[in-house]
Amino acid sequence: MRGVMLDRASLDRGDLDLTRLLTLLSGWRLHDATPPAKLDAHLDGAEVVLTNKVVLDRATLERHRRLRLVCVLATGTDNVDLDAAAALGITVRNVTAYGTTSVVQHLFALMLALARRLPAQLDAVAAGDWSRSEQFCLLDQPIDDLAGKRLGIIGHGELGQAVARTGECFGMIPLIAERRGEPPRRGRLPFEQVVAKADVLSLHCPLTPQTEKLIDATVLAAMPRHGWLINTARGGLVDEAALANALDRGIIAAAALDVLSQEPPPPDHPLLTPPRENLIVTPHVAWAARSARQRIIDLTCDNIEAYLEATGTPRP
Repeated sequence: MRGVMLDRASLDRGDLDLTRLLTLLSGWRLHDATPPAKLDAHLDGAEVVLTNKVVLDRATLERHRRLRLVCVLATGTDNVDLDAAAALGITVRNVTAYGTTSVVQHLFALMLALARRLPAQLDAVAAGDWSRSEQFCLLDQPIDDLAGKRLGIIGHGELGQAVARTGECFGMIPLIAERRGEPPRRGRLPFEQVVAKADVLSLHCPLTPQTEKLIDATVLAAMPRHGWLINTARGGLVDEAALANALDRGIIAAAALDVLSQEPPPPDHPLLTPPRENLIVTPHVAWAARSARQRIIDLTCDNIEAYLEATGTPRP
């Protein structure tokens, strides 16, 4: 069987071990990127395709009838037409739980950066404020603690559970939200109650038609004025214009985001211009520790091996 990786550069910058992957099939083509104009050429003759974010819609799948296995190098499969794949007899596999520790560590780095005012502290040192200080320390910025804060969790799957556990290690009090509009199950609180009580609201749910712009102007207005919003899930969960307005008007105190609704974002994105002291934005890298990216490769190898065994396909 022949395989192709469509967007290697979105996962591997030359620091991953692909040895096992390359032994699984008789031939591989590894493309750093696949723009739409080159998609058909890159898929030509392939039976196994690896994609991170390249879209494989129905028309594309129908044009490439040799395809037998699509391996998504991520958890989300929204870039593949699953109904079309099933109808065409194409198996689709994804990877899960590869980046839990990476995402959780990044999330708490964001949270701690807000609590300790790290961007402002670094700017003050760089500007020479500490050197001019009359004291041994510089106390110009208010410093907060995570201990005792109520940590609202929206989405209590693999990541949400890990965030709740880690929050407890910092002395935080997890509040697990039920899905909006549904009666709370045991151990959960109504969505509106968590929004109103949480000092920090952290998002961990998938982006679906039901959760798109879940955090809108109404939800932001219901948060405590001292509240923080943390989003390391999907940018589309947040009404970004409403968030910009909430930050500028003091409706909430601060936010830290690793995701935006459009990636990469345009330079004039409303959450990038103008820069805000109460907003931290990182470029969708919470998942991207080298160990997590290597696990994606390793889990994808497991998926390919399972497919070969299940179909009785001999390995080279």
